[in-house]
Amino acid sequence: MSTTGRKKPPLVAERRYPKKSEAPKPKAPKTSPKTRKPAKQRGFFGRIWFGLLGAIRAVLAWILKLIWAFVWRISLVCAAILGLAVGYTALTLPPVEELFDGRARGSVTLLDASGSVFAWRGDQFGGAVTASSVSPHLKNAIIATEDKRFYQHFGLSPRGIASAVRINLREGRGPLSGHGGSTLTQQTAKLLCLGVAYDPKQWKNETAYEADCRQGSLARKAKEAVYSMAMEVKYSKDEILTVYINRAFLGAGARGFEAAAQRYFGKSAAQVAPNEAAMLAGLLVAPTRYAPTNDLARSQARAATVVRLMEEQGYLSAAQAADAQNSPATLSQAAQAKAGGYFADWVMTTGPDFFMGDTTEDVIIRTTLDQRIQRAAESAMKEIFETKVKDGSEAQAAIVIMSADGAVRAMVGGRQTQVSGAFNRATMAKRQPGSSFKPFVYAAALDIGRSPLDMIEDEPYCVHVPGSGEYCPKNYDKKYHGTVTLTEALMRSYNIPAVKLAQEVGLETVRKVAADFGIDSDLAQGPALALGASEASLLEMTGAYAGILNGGSAVTPYGLVELKLLGSDAPLMSATGGIGERVIQQDTAEKLTWMMHQVVTSGTGARAKLPDRDSAGKTGTSQAAKDALFIGFTADYVAGVWMGYDNNTPLSGVTGSGLPAEIWHAAMVHAHEGLPARVLPMRAPDPNEGRVLGTASQQSGTGRTQTAIQILLEGIFGKSDGASPQENTGDRARR
Repeated sequence: MSTTGRKKPPLVAERRYPKKSEAPKPKAPKTSPKTRKPAKQRGFFGRIWFGLLGAIRAVLAWILKLIWAFVWRISLVCAAILGLAVGYTALTLPPVEELFDGRARGSVTLLDASGSVFAWRGDQFGGAVTASSVSPHLKNAIIATEDKRFYQHFGLSPRGIASAVRINLREGRGPLSGHGGSTLTQQTAKLLCLGVAYDPKQWKNETAYEADCRQGSLARKAKEAVYSMAMEVKYSKDEILTVYINRAFLGAGARGFEAAAQRYFGKSAAQVAPNEAAMLAGLLVAPTRYAPTNDLARSQARAATVVRLMEEQGYLSAAQAADAQNSPATLSQAAQAKAGGYFADWVMTTGPDFFMGDTTEDVIIRTTLDQRIQRAAESAMKEIFETKVKDGSEAQAAIVIMSADGAVRAMVGGRQTQVSGAFNRATMAKRQPGSSFKPFVYAAALDIGRSPLDMIEDEPYCVHVPGSGEYCPKNYDKKYHGTVTLTEALMRSYNIPAVKLAQEVGLETVRKVAADFGIDSDLAQGPALALGASEASLLEMTGAYAGILNGGSAVTPYGLVELKLLGSDAPLMSATGGIGERVIQQDTAEKLTWMMHQVVTSGTGARAKLPDRDSAGKTGTSQAAKDALFIGFTADYVAGVWMGYDNNTPLSGVTGSGLPAEIWHAAMVHAHEGLPARVLPMRAPDPNEGRVLGTASQQSGTGRTQTAIQILLEGIFGKSDGASPQENTGDRARR
């Protein structure tokens, strides 16, 4: 049978039995069908509850969708408003150069007689510096202390704010009270008062203005945040840091790090070392508290913390940090001495306010202060109070040293010498000068022809005072000494001869001489004028004695030599004090100087006698011993010393011949170190010119001449019997 080429269909047997060569295909395992649990049959109440939950879920989902739709739209609107506010604020910000010096008032820099800075007043601005021109250590110290993520944030630090809130709540304060979490940008915004300039018409004073700038309300915080972000848009990071470096207050009147570096270390902010940079940055937390001029040890401890932060953040190596810790920063010589605090305060009152306390300019004042003499006065006071005044005494003292023309060289207004703005007992206190007023009585008498060797009776004496009755002066020792010369009466500080002499020459004459010499206070009208019953300041009295030294011409004490604006060579003010008109004749002044020289060599002022040069002076003790003074001079300087209590409590056993004379002696010894000895401008009287004053004396002419010669010899060679001066009695009982 022929084939047709068609494929044969498989046989039934082939379909039943597969070929051996073909392996059977594996069959997929049968899986049992999943069985569903029968639905739990809910009861009637179950079905109701299930439906209720579904409805609640649906409502909540709808509410959440509604809230989300509201929130993202509101957020978008707020973001747009914030962006507009930041952008607008950024457009209103001035060029960065206009933000460096934001002081409302200027500074006053005081120079001593040699041209060295010794004091500052007002807000000191050392000049604009930049973040790139200051020492890298200073820049790093500021960032490490105040804002270590300064270069990463956008003006605000959410992490810092959250951390500050957590700390405040943990410490029991409100979330915005205490730690603020402010960035350097936010702190700069506060320093700029968010762009609101100080207006004296709007604010009571600068303090009220700054208090408003520092308020921490939510509204203020919001404005601060906007302003800070605007600054980040307008300025670079280094420009913001530059504004901060120039405007930060760092204590002692220093505005900006350049002024602070100059004030505390006497160098530029570009030159500060790591230890100095750490001290400056440490002031930011509390400038007045940590100012090294207030408490150097506290400032150094704070600086040590800053050094540790700098090391932890990689700004200092371990070796640099160890060196800074082992050698903490110290003050410059000018800042450490704080010389002339009382003097500087006084000088600031001698010029117009618009150049002094209220100045809006930077002013330079050259003064008469001699820092060497200032230190001599301060050390003299300290020495006497530490060695001769009992512990716990509240007695005070004051010292003034000046030249014969009234140029004040040193001033101490109290036992605390390193002060500013304190009560100045040398210029503000009006106290009775006691017997230190008597030279003006004798000056008036000598000027009308009396001689130092004229005789006068020290005897019971009374004066009728209209409206007051009889005035009967007594001597300090309650004794009468008979016929004495005017020189002896002054030398022993007898009261009765002084009152009699004042009555003879005329109280009005005495009053005029004292006033013309510069004692501007109201002078007593009665005979007690001769005994210093009026009140005067120590500066007035010392200036009046300077008139005696210079030959009889009045002086006006002065401390300001020249005033000019910073950067200007033309002075705006010159010295207004100095020598004025003649008050007494030069011959009178020279004779009076000789008489006062006897006070020091043989009289009540013996403790003030200097070992290597001539000196002259007069002791003074007021009524009830409330005030004790010694005022005297050499050919170079005039010095006055007062001692007493602020509350007018009487001194116990202290007179002008005691502790004040000793302070005077110590101060003048140090003040004259290195100066050649010069002879006082004095003239001894002719031994034959003495005569009796008044009618009570019965002494013969020969006796008067012998007494005059004896007084002259005693004045030259001293007393042979070594008797101690009368006014020294009882001075060893001190308080």
